[in-house]
Amino acid sequence: MRGQRARAKVRAWFNAKALNETIVRGREAVEKLLQREGRTAVKLDELAAQLGFRNAEALFEVVGKDEYSLRHIEQLLRPAEPPAPEPMPAVKRSRAGEGGSGVLVLGVESLLTQLARCCRPAPPDAIGGYVTRGKGVAVHRADCSNFRQLAAQAPERVIPVAWGRPPADGRTPLYPIDVSVLAQDRQGLLRDISEVFAKERVNVTGVNTRSVRGTAFMTFTVEVSDAARLSQVLAIVARVPGVQTVRRK
Repeated sequence: MRGQRARAKVRAWFNAKALNETIVRGREAVEKLLQREGRTAVKLDELAAQLGFRNAEALFEVVGKDEYSLRHIEQLLRPAEPPAPEPMPAVKRSRAGEGGSGVLVLGVESLLTQLARCCRPAPPDAIGGYVTRGKGVAVHRADCSNFRQLAAQAPERVIPVAWGRPPADGRTPLYPIDVSVLAQDRQGLLRDISEVFAKERVNVTGVNTRSVRGTAFMTFTVEVSDAARLSQVLAIVARVPGVQTVRRK
């Protein structure tokens, strides 16, 4: 028995030593990445939590074992870059019924408008317009970080816009909105959330999911007539077992 206990202690010591070396290797890889990205001030435990790990050591362990790609960290650290500013173009007028964005450019005749995909505005969001090359006016939420950067770079291309009245034919325009869900992964989670949207008559047009160490990161693209209605639906999604946070992106 003593020999067995001694051998067990030796194995435990070697296992702990191997684990420590793996964690050190993973830490070095993560810290080198942060140096390359100029983000050395990032707190490692907070970074790990954002990626779905309980602490930094858990992140270092899977990185050190080559079980987790550093590309996930790069994607988290790199914000979406706004398009480069371009010379002021001539804006094309829209044809009747074209575009369907339900947006009016104030003080100008009807112009071609498009809802920006980076922030996906919907009534009653505060909105602003930005003149683009050949695609008319891109309509952003007023609090969109891309819109603020573009406005700072070329303020002369920012124009006021507002939501228009419902169309005369009585059809209610639908607007695509992205919803982000963070949840404890489990069997049937996607089905349960989808059932909420179906029961609330919210059409889901796209779903993207990934799971990291028991945490599910999910993005739903849904169609709604107004953002206020979506807030009510998200409050119901938040009550689905396992869901930790749900928010509009």
